[in-house]
Amino acid sequence: MQNQFPYTTNLDIKFNHLEKIDIPQLVEACKDKWFNQTLTQVNESVVRLGIVEGEYHWHKHEQDDEFFFVLSGKLLIDLEDETIELNPNQGVTITKGVMHRPRAPQKTVMLMVETASIQPTGN
Repeated sequence: MQNQFPYTTNLDIKFNHLEKIDIPQLVEACKDKWFNQTLTQVNESVVRLGIVEGEYHWHKHEQDDEFFFVLSGKLLIDLEDETIELNPNQGVTITKGVMHRPRAPQKTVMLMVETASIQPTGN
């Protein structure tokens, strides 16, 4: 299902516990416009790095909340009746079942926290 979307989504856990994570190094190495890498697992959740520019598709997660936290750039999250704007050091939790579309008008680096079982492209 992941291959039908033009995104690079890596669900493998890149870093083990007690292993240092260097975000600037990962950002520098990224050549994709919409990149998502699972960094680590914390109990039943995962922390993912998103390096994004452009639009994601409209989707929702029926069983899972999703947390976005912007490190650099600007992330707009369109909801059916409003748009949430996130700038560096701002975050928001999107409640399960809420239709949303993330988009970034410029290169944006963010962290996401969600359950390990979530389907990133929605369901």
